[in-house]
Amino acid sequence: MIPPQEASVRRREIEDKLKQEEETLSFIRDSLEKSDQLTKNMVSILSSFESRLMKLENSIIPVHKQTENLQRLQENVEKTLSCLDHVISYYHVASDTEKIIREGPTGRLEEYLGCMAKIQKAVEYFQDNNPDSPELNRVKFLFERGKESLESEFRSLMTRHSKVISPVLILDLISGEDDMEAQEDMTLEHLSESVLHDVIRISRWLVEYGRNQDFMNVYYQIRSSQLDRSIKGLKEHFRKSSSSSGVPYSPAIPNKRKDTPTKKPVKRPGRDDMLDMEIDAYIHCVSAFVKLAQSEYQLLTDIIPEHHQKKTFDSLIQDALDGLMMEGENIVSVARKAIIRHDYSAVLTVFPILRHLKQTKPEFDQVLQGTAASTKNKLPGLITSMETTGAKALEDFADNIKNDPDKEYNMPKDGTVHELTSNAILFLQQLLDFQETAGAMLASQETSSSATSYNSEFSKRLLSTYICKVLGNLQLNLLSKSKVYEDPALRAIFLHNNYNYILKSLEKSELIHLVAVTQKTAERSYRDHIEQQIQTYQRSWLKVTDYISEKNLPVFQPGVKLRDKERQMIKERFKGFNDGLEELCKIQKAWAIPDTEQRDKIRQAQKHIVKENYGAFLHRYASVPFTKNPEKYIKYRVEQVEDMIERLFDTSA
Repeated sequence: MIPPQEASVRRREIEDKLKQEEETLSFIRDSLEKSDQLTKNMVSILSSFESRLMKLENSIIPVHKQTENLQRLQENVEKTLSCLDHVISYYHVASDTEKIIREGPTGRLEEYLGCMAKIQKAVEYFQDNNPDSPELNRVKFLFERGKESLESEFRSLMTRHSKVISPVLILDLISGEDDMEAQEDMTLEHLSESVLHDVIRISRWLVEYGRNQDFMNVYYQIRSSQLDRSIKGLKEHFRKSSSSSGVPYSPAIPNKRKDTPTKKPVKRPGRDDMLDMEIDAYIHCVSAFVKLAQSEYQLLTDIIPEHHQKKTFDSLIQDALDGLMMEGENIVSVARKAIIRHDYSAVLTVFPILRHLKQTKPEFDQVLQGTAASTKNKLPGLITSMETTGAKALEDFADNIKNDPDKEYNMPKDGTVHELTSNAILFLQQLLDFQETAGAMLASQETSSSATSYNSEFSKRLLSTYICKVLGNLQLNLLSKSKVYEDPALRAIFLHNNYNYILKSLEKSELIHLVAVTQKTAERSYRDHIEQQIQTYQRSWLKVTDYISEKNLPVFQPGVKLRDKERQMIKERFKGFNDGLEELCKIQKAWAIPDTEQRDKIRQAQKHIVKENYGAFLHRYASVPFTKNPEKYIKYRVEQVEDMIERLFDTSA
């Protein structure tokens, strides 16, 4: 049971809490009443706003629609005015551009092309919208006149600025072909940058808008003439330089004369400086054509439309290429006529040219890519013609060496080297410079299966066989010619001189190595022939030494008086020796052995033989009283005989 005091406290707490709750409830009730009032006010305001919005919408929508219509009408008016301005502008094009078109594009190409664009648009407008308008004829006339002026400007620019390339510049360009840096520095500038820009702009306009291709003909004709004249100028430069100084001039590399036939100091038979100049000039012109044609194609690709480039280039190079091919065929023709006359020096013009053409052919083929087949086949045709002519000359030369007639009046009276021998060897020596070319000439005429698998080794063997054939024919002919000499000793000296000349020439020029490809024993064979002729010559002295040999000489005892028969025999031996010695020395003094080493060798051998025999003879009989006049028979001391032999083969002694 709760105490009364505590219960009273508890009741007061509950009453206080109830009072607070009542106050809170009263506050909430007041707040709700205020909220309701506010809500009613807001609803009233919103209802009023909605009513006003509806009134505004009903007022604005008609105005908006009216404004929209007005804007559309304004846009239509503006478009109509713009179209009218555009149409009206076409009627003013002729008058606005006529003065510029009449004056031409020179010096103001971009402005001129701008006018042409306006005229073209006017032409298109009148054709589409008013084909019967007189304005159409007027703008058409202006367009055609403008196109003609552009064509004329193109021709004028190309004509005025296409200059012949100077020979010195061409020579420097050719000389620098092995030096990439020099080659880059030597790039030709045919047209200045500004001129090239104008030419390209005109050509593109003519193709795209002018529907005209005539300018391409103009282009190739002008550039073709420039190319042809540049190459002809180079040839003329060689002619003038050769006549004044003998050497074409190029300041870049003055001593570089690649692939020229004049690099050997040996003078070719029947050749002269003028012919060497012609060969040199032709070779340089071939190289010049390749370099200039490459440069022309680079220029052409900037100016001529791609699908017309190959055809235009083909036309452009024809005159220069035909000139080169015609000159090459003329060289072949001259060589053929010379071969008929048995003048084989002319074939030497073919060798360096043919070699250069074959070396240059890869560049030729590259330059002529895309040209007509007839154009591509010109160089191979010339090469084939030269190979055929060269092979014919080589074969005819070998036959001529074999069949050269034995003309007695043409034989050297002193037994020296025959002109046929020196010319034959000199001719063969030239082949060393052109081994591959000569071998290819011979191979081109082969029909055997081995020729179809042609290679450098096959070519070398063919050339070796050919040289051996020439040498064999020469040897046979020399043997035949030697029979002209009645004196066997002079015949031997003649053969000795010629064989020795051949051997020394082969060794000196390294022809011997080429001969050895198919004839391993050639050198030994010639040495044997030379020794054989020396021995034949030495037999001519037997008629001198036989008189003083021990054979049939009288045997006597010291102090015993000789019989008349014995004295007479000794006298005859001395006289026979003296007469024979004098006769041989007189005759053989006029003979010649050009080779100093061989001459000394033969003299020494002969002195040794005679000294040995004559010395023994004198030792035996000089003190024998076989005559009252010993000076009549003992005319020469051994030293004097040696001196007489020393003067053999020496016409100046």
